[in-house]
Amino acid sequence: MPTQTMRAIRLHEHGGPEVLRYDEVPIPEPAPGEVLVRVHAVGVNPPDWYLRDGLTTMPGEPEATVSLPTVPGTDVSGVVEAVAADVHGLAPGDEVFGLLRFPSFSGSAYAEYVAAPASDLAIKPAGIDHVHAAGAPMAGLTAWQFLIDVGHDLPSPFQKARHRPTTLDDGTTVLVNGAAGGVGHFAVQLAKWKGARVIAVASGTHESFLRDLGADRFIDYTRSRPEELVHDVDLVLDTVGGPRSDRFLHTLKRGGAHFPVFPGNFDEEETTKLDVTVSSAQVRSNGAQLAELGRLLDTGTVRVSIDSTFTLADARAAHERAARGHIRGKIILTVT
Repeated sequence: MPTQTMRAIRLHEHGGPEVLRYDEVPIPEPAPGEVLVRVHAVGVNPPDWYLRDGLTTMPGEPEATVSLPTVPGTDVSGVVEAVAADVHGLAPGDEVFGLLRFPSFSGSAYAEYVAAPASDLAIKPAGIDHVHAAGAPMAGLTAWQFLIDVGHDLPSPFQKARHRPTTLDDGTTVLVNGAAGGVGHFAVQLAKWKGARVIAVASGTHESFLRDLGADRFIDYTRSRPEELVHDVDLVLDTVGGPRSDRFLHTLKRGGAHFPVFPGNFDEEETTKLDVTVSSAQVRSNGAQLAELGRLLDTGTVRVSIDSTFTLADARAAHERAARGHIRGKIILTVT
């Protein structure tokens, strides 16, 4: 019997968006604990272009785990086609979404079919389509695990201490930097769901969008320095992070917390003097948490903003869009 094939995006070499190739490859067989998903939509995330650019060692891993050619991608929404004999709770025909095998570069989501760990999947909310569902897993779980519940006791490669979210309620003020991006727009909505007052920092073109998501105050970073305007907040979630993230320390009240999604350099003596906590985490696949987030998506309490969509064959254009920056929400690949 001839091997059944599908189309997938593969990397045969590292480089710019032009190295993404639309190949014909065998349809994968689900291993124990896995299901075969017919993919309808794929979320485009930063690790996808990090891998494309040449990053082959995931933070926390001792050595590279990538061999070329490889299929990038982690976020999927689609329909279950087949299940391994040991999988219970999912059946052919179920609509599912998930973040696959993260943290690793072996999600293999940029494809017409993917073999997915059943534990990484949740039933797709009936109230949203596959495009919006595919935009939720990595960004939504990152916001969830930073703000609501880490959901695991596994060590982070970024720090020795376990990350612990801050209690959010109607007495809490949260500043979200990079609020219009994938993680940021989920963070704004989850903080509002918990009753917090939210200060959103983004470029001015995103003000109406973020106020519509519930932001109580908006700061255009292209016109003002938020660290000079804001004081006595309980929590900063910096979805941009990096070397300049420490500028937000002085916006915090004593006892406050600063969560950089991309860890930067912080002076321990300064954080001790200010009596603030700096903590980061590494998002991990978690089907149970995604099911909780899915309930919020189903009721419209949390919405997924779609920046743009491209066909799977046009993944190069999707990565070019990501490189231009100023993304509002998520970039999605659609699979026909």
